[in-house]
Amino acid sequence: MASLVSSPFTLPNSKVENLSSISQKHYFLHSFLPKKLNQNNKSQKFKCVAIGNGLFTQTTQEVRRIVPENLKGLPTVKIVYVVLEAQYQSSLTAAVQSLNQNGKYASFEVVGYLVEELRDPNTYKSLCKDLEDANIFIGSLIFVEELALKVKDAVEKERERLDAVLVFPSMPEVMRLNKLGSFSMSQLGQSKSPFFQLFKKNKSSAGFADSMLKLVRTLPKVLKYLPSDKAQDARLYILSLQFWLGGSPDNLVNFLKMISGSYIPALKGTKIEYSDPVLYLDTGIWHPLAPCMYDDVKEYLNWYGTRRDANEKLKSSKAPIVGLVLQRSHIVTGDESHYVAVIMELEARGAKVIPIFAGGLDFSGPVEKYFIDPITKKPMVNSVISLTGFALVGGPARQDHPRAIEALMKLDVPYIVAVPLVFQTTEEWLNSTLGLHPVQVALQVALPELDGGMEPIIFAGRDPRTGKSHALHKRVEQLCTRAINWGNLTRKKKTEKRVAITVFSFPPDKGNVGTAAYLNVFASIFSVLKDLKKDGYNVEGLPETAEALIEEIIHDKEAQFNSPNLNIAYKMNVREYQALTPYSAALEENWGKPPGNLNADGENLLVYGKQYGNVFIGVQPTFGYEGDPMRLLFSKSASPHHGFAAYYSFVEKIFKADAVLHFGTHGSLEFMPGKQVGMSDACFPDSLIGNIPNMYYYAANNPSEATIAKRRSYANTISYLTPPAENAGLYKGLKQLGELISSYQSLKDSGRGPQIVSSIISTARQCNLDKDVELPEEGAEISAKERDLVVGKVYSKIMEIESRLLPCGLHIIGEPPTAMEAVATLVNIAALDRPEEGISALTSILAETVGRSIEDVYRGSDKGILKDVELLRQITEASRGAITAFVERTTNDKGQVVDVSNKLTSILGFGINEPWVQYLSNTKFYRADREKLRVLFQFLGECLKLVVANNEVGSLKQALEGKFVEPGPGGDPIRNPKVLPTGKNIHALDPQSIPTTAAMQSAMVVVDRLLERQKADNGGKFPETVALVLWGTDNIKTYGESLAQVLWMIGVKPVSDTFGRVNRVEPVSLEELGRPRVDVVVNCSGVFRDLFINQMNLLDRAVKMVAELDEPVEQNFVRKHALEQAKELGVEVREAASRIFSNASGSYSSNINLAVENSSWNDEKQLQDMYLSRKSFAFDSDAPGVGMTEKRKIFEMALSTADATFQNLDSSEISLTDVSHYFDSDPTNLVQNLRKDGKKPSAYIADTTTANSQVRTLSETVRLDARTKLLNPKWYEGMLSSGYEGVREIEKRLTNTVGWSATSGQVDNWVYEEANTTFIEDEQMLNRLMNTNPNSFRKLLQTFLEANGRGYWETSAENIERLRQLYSEVEDKIEGIDR
Repeated sequence: MASLVSSPFTLPNSKVENLSSISQKHYFLHSFLPKKLNQNNKSQKFKCVAIGNGLFTQTTQEVRRIVPENLKGLPTVKIVYVVLEAQYQSSLTAAVQSLNQNGKYASFEVVGYLVEELRDPNTYKSLCKDLEDANIFIGSLIFVEELALKVKDAVEKERERLDAVLVFPSMPEVMRLNKLGSFSMSQLGQSKSPFFQLFKKNKSSAGFADSMLKLVRTLPKVLKYLPSDKAQDARLYILSLQFWLGGSPDNLVNFLKMISGSYIPALKGTKIEYSDPVLYLDTGIWHPLAPCMYDDVKEYLNWYGTRRDANEKLKSSKAPIVGLVLQRSHIVTGDESHYVAVIMELEARGAKVIPIFAGGLDFSGPVEKYFIDPITKKPMVNSVISLTGFALVGGPARQDHPRAIEALMKLDVPYIVAVPLVFQTTEEWLNSTLGLHPVQVALQVALPELDGGMEPIIFAGRDPRTGKSHALHKRVEQLCTRAINWGNLTRKKKTEKRVAITVFSFPPDKGNVGTAAYLNVFASIFSVLKDLKKDGYNVEGLPETAEALIEEIIHDKEAQFNSPNLNIAYKMNVREYQALTPYSAALEENWGKPPGNLNADGENLLVYGKQYGNVFIGVQPTFGYEGDPMRLLFSKSASPHHGFAAYYSFVEKIFKADAVLHFGTHGSLEFMPGKQVGMSDACFPDSLIGNIPNMYYYAANNPSEATIAKRRSYANTISYLTPPAENAGLYKGLKQLGELISSYQSLKDSGRGPQIVSSIISTARQCNLDKDVELPEEGAEISAKERDLVVGKVYSKIMEIESRLLPCGLHIIGEPPTAMEAVATLVNIAALDRPEEGISALTSILAETVGRSIEDVYRGSDKGILKDVELLRQITEASRGAITAFVERTTNDKGQVVDVSNKLTSILGFGINEPWVQYLSNTKFYRADREKLRVLFQFLGECLKLVVANNEVGSLKQALEGKFVEPGPGGDPIRNPKVLPTGKNIHALDPQSIPTTAAMQSAMVVVDRLLERQKADNGGKFPETVALVLWGTDNIKTYGESLAQVLWMIGVKPVSDTFGRVNRVEPVSLEELGRPRVDVVVNCSGVFRDLFINQMNLLDRAVKMVAELDEPVEQNFVRKHALEQAKELGVEVREAASRIFSNASGSYSSNINLAVENSSWNDEKQLQDMYLSRKSFAFDSDAPGVGMTEKRKIFEMALSTADATFQNLDSSEISLTDVSHYFDSDPTNLVQNLRKDGKKPSAYIADTTTANSQVRTLSETVRLDARTKLLNPKWYEGMLSSGYEGVREIEKRLTNTVGWSATSGQVDNWVYEEANTTFIEDEQMLNRLMNTNPNSFRKLLQTFLEANGRGYWETSAENIERLRQLYSEVEDKIEGIDR
C-alpha cells in the first residue's frame, strides 16, 4: 500500500514560516527560475502588502500629459480624455506633438485617464481639477457603471463652460453629455431622439455598433446639404466619430484641427484647413507584411502564396491554418505589436494565418465571411484565436450570445479567446495573487465563455509609460502551440490519435481509484472506449468487460487480494524527470529533492495506469499532503509534488498525448496554487497541463468548479447527467407508520382512534422521530383535537421523508435515463411556477381546483394540520399520476421515448383524450384548468426530450476531432431545464448579473423565516450575528440567492444599471426593514472567490456602508460590533467591519475535509485551527488590488459574536453528507469555543430544493439525510448495483457523517447505531460489501471504530469487538493472507 497511501514525510526546514508560496520570491516566469532553489533562504512569513494605492490599476494620468512650451504666445487648447483601453494613448500623443511642432494657430495641452484609474480618489480629484480649465473633453467606451457615474458627475459640473464635449459609444448616462455647438444628446433615452432608436433595449449592442457604423458612413454626405447649423454640428459629430474610429495619428491631427477651428472661441476667425477622415475597411483581413487590407480571402491567400519571406512549407496546402480575430482600433492606432508577435510565432511554427478584424463590436459576420469557404461551407481554418478578449458579438456592452454560438457552430472549429491586459500593466499582473483584474475577468473571461470560448491565456501586457501593448513571449509561444495542437486534432487520422484518460483516486487508497461525483467511472470509460474503437481509434487489447478493465488497472479484481500496488505504466528516473520538467526545481521548496516518497520507489518516479493501443488510462496522483496534519494547517496550499509533475510530463512528452481527457468531477490539477484567473508561467496548473488540449467530463450540476477547470487548466468541459432522481419512499418502521396513519384516518371517529394513536406514538419513537416531532408521554390522555395534531405532525414528517428526491445509483456516460426514470425529475420541474414563461406549477393548478393556494397548503402541512397534510399528499400523488400517464403515452414498449413532438401534437390536438386530463378525471381535481395544464405539459414534453437526449459521447468525439462543442449553462436541471441535454461545454453566468430580482425575492423569504425561527428558539431575541457560507455553484444555480440573503440580513438592496448589471447597493431604511440589521460573517468558498470577486467587492462595500450609517446600535448590529472591535483593535471602523472572508488566493477549502477523510487529525481543536488559519483572509473593497489579506484577529472577533450558523441546500442531488465541502465550512463548534459565554450557536440549514422552502436545524437535516440516503434500502441498493464504486459511496456518506460530528456535534447516536445494524449486523450485506470492494469496506470499519473512539457513538462492547475482528479479517484478506 505504501506507494498509494501517503506516508508522513519530513522536509528540510518544514516550519510553517518556510512554506511560502512561489509568488513571494522575486521571480515570476520560468525563464527567470533559478536552476536550483536555495534551501536555506529564510523567507519571511507570507504577508500581502498593498502596493501604492491598493488598487489593481496603479498607473496615473501623468504618463499621458503633454504640456507644450508655448513660446509664440499662441492660444492654448486643453484636451482631457477618458478611455477604456490605452491603445489611443500613443496615437493621440503623436498627433498633439506633431501639431505643437508645426504650431501655427494654437498650442495643444493634453491629458488622458483610463476609466479604471478613476477608482483612486486622488486620480479622480485630479480629473475634476483638469476639467476646470479644459476646452475639450473626449470619452470613449465607458461601460462600467460606478465609473461612468463618476465621469458624468465630473463633466456635468463643467459642461456649460466647456467648448466641446465628445463622447463616443458608452453608457447612455455618459452619451447624454455630448455637446457640439447646437448638437446634443440630452434627449438620449427619450423616444424622440434619433440616436435613441439605436439604443433600444431589444437591440444588441452589436447591432447598435453596426447601425452606428452605417450611419457614420452615410450621414455626413446627407447632412452636408442641409442648411441649418444644427445639421452642420451633427455632421461634425459624425465626422469626429469617423476620425476617432480611424484612430491613426493623421486622423487624430485632422480631428483636433476640425474641432478647435469650429468650436474654440479664441480661434473663431482663423481658417484652419483639415482633410477628411482616412477611412479603413470596416471588416477585412490584415497582415503586417501585406501591402494593403483585403476584403476577400481569395485575394489574401493569393498574396500569401507569392510571399518571398515565407518558406515552401508554410505555403503548402498541408500547413495548418489558424484564424485570428483582431480589434481594428489596435491596428489603426498602431498599437499592434502584440498581434504581430502572435502572427510571427504561428508562422514560425509552420501555421498559415488568416487575421481578420472588425471596426464594430460584431465579429460574427466577418467570421462567417472570411473563415468559411462560401462554396463548400467547410471551415478554411483548423482553429481560431480571438485576440480581442471580448465576446464575439457585442464587446463590453450588450452581448448577443445566441448569434455568436450560431456563427461558431457553423464554423465548427476550436475557439480560443486569449486575453490582453487592459487595466493592469505587465508588472501589476505578475505581482498580483488574484491575477487578472476583476472587471476584465467579468468582461473578457466570463462573457466569452458564454459563447463557447476557452483557454483565457494572457498573451499581451501593457507598458505603463506609453500605454502600448507588448507581447509576453513565453505566453504567446504557449498560446500558439496550443492553438496548433487543437487544430491538429482535425488533421490527424483517428488511428494515429493518442488519448490519455486520467482518473482520480481520492482519498488515496486502492478502493478509491476512479472517484468522480455521481459517475460509475470504469463502466463509463469502458462505454466511451467501445464507442471510440467502433469509430476507428486504436484501442488494442481492451478487455471484454468493465470489471476486467478495473482489474487490469488496479492489478486485481475489485481492488482485491495480494496486490498492494496499482499497475505501473512507466518508471521515470530522476535525471529524465528533471530534463522533462523544467519547473521541477520550484517543487523542491515544499517537497525536497526528487524522487521523494510519493508515487516513487526510492529511485524512480512511478506513473500508474495501463495502455491500450493509443489510449492510456492513468491515475492522477493526489495532493500529497492529505495525511500530514502539520501541513493541513498551513494557510497556503503546497505546490504539486514530484510524482504529480512526473505524471503530466509523462503524458505530454513520453506518451505524447494529442489530448488528455480528465474523467469526472474532479481532480486536483485545477486546484493547484497559482493566480486565481489569468495564469502566468509560474502558476502550477499552467505548467502541469503544458501544451496538451484538455477535455474534461464534468457533472452538469457543478458549473462553478467546471469554470475553475476551464480557467485554470484550460479545459474544454463536457457535461454529464447526474443519475435520475427518485423519491426516497418509506421503509421498515417508517412504512409501518404510514399504514397506521391511513388506518387512523378511516377509523379515527370510531372507538379505535386513541388506540391507533398510541401505536403511532410508540412506532414514531422506535423510528427516532421524537427528536423531530414533540410526542406526548406514552399512555397520556389526549383530546381528539390533540390526537389529530400529533398524527398530523408525524404524517407531515414522514411525507417529507417519502417525497425527498435522491439520485439513485451512478450515471454511466452515454446511457441516458429511460422515460420512466425521468418521471420524478419531471414532477419536480412541474412543481415550480415559471412566471417569466407564463407557466403555472402543477401543484398550484391542483390546489386552485379545490379553492386553496398551494403556499397556504404548504404552511398548514408544515404546522401538522392533518387535513392539509392529507391534501398535500393527494396533490403530490395526483401530480405523479398525471405525469406518469403523460410519459407512458410518449414511450414505446421498451420504455424509450419515441418522437415526443409528434405524440404531443396528436395528444394536444385531441382535447378530451389528453392523458393527464383522463388521469385527473378520476380524482378530486377533475376540474383543473385545462388551458394552464396544456401550457405546462407542452413545456414538460420539451423537457422530457432534453432529459433523455444523449450527446455525452458525441460531444467528446467532436472535441477529439477538433470541432466546436456547443456551450450551455451548468446548474440544476429542475430549476433550469436549459442545462439539458448534457454533452455541452459548461459555463457559469455573467458574474455581474446576480443577484437577480427573483433571487432577491426568494432570499427575503428565507431570511425572514430564519430570523423568525432563531427568535422562537432564542427567547424572542433576534440573532446579533449569523455566520454563513457562500458557495459558487449554489449562486450560479439560484442566480445569487445566498448572496442576496447576506444583503437582506444587513438590510441593503442591489441596484442594477441600464444593462441589468449589479454593481451597486443601497440601504433599506429601518422602518421598511422592521427589524434590526443583523451582522454577518461570510465565509466564501475558494471557488466563489475565484468566480465572483466582483460580488465579494459588492458585499464588502455593503457591510462597510451599513457600519458607517448613523443609527442606534441596538438597531444596527453591524455598527455595534464594528465600533466595539475598532476600539479594541485600535483601527478604523471600516477596517473593523471586514466580514467577507475566504482562503488565500490560489488555495481552496479549510482542509478539515482532507483531515477527516484521511483520519489525520488528533482533536477538534486541531480542526478548528485549520479553519482559522486557512479561512481568515479578508477581501477589502478599499484596496481590491491587494487580493486576500490575512485578518485573523478580526475574523475571530466577528465569529465570537455569532448566535447562529447557516448554510443553504439548493438542489436535491447534493445534500449535507453527499460531499465533504459542507462540514469543511461549518464553524458551529468553533464559534462555541470563541464565544465568551461558551454558548453553542444555533445551526440552521435552509432547504430550497423544493417549491416549499424550509429552514431546519442542522441536526434535523442530518437526520433527514441519514433516513433518506445512508439508511434507506432504495438508496444503498441503488449504489450497490454499480458494484465496486457503490461500496465507496456508502463509506463516503458515513465518513461525512463523522465530519459533522467533528465540526458541529449535531449527529444523533442512533444514526451510527442504525448504520451498524444495516451494514455490519446483516451477514449477507457484510459479505457483499467485503467481496465487492474490500479496501472501501476496510475504510467503513475504520470509520465506525473512529466514531466510537472519538466519542461520537456510544455502543455495546460486543459491537466494537465485532468491528475490530472484522477489521483484522479484511486486512488479512487484502494482504492476501489466508488463515
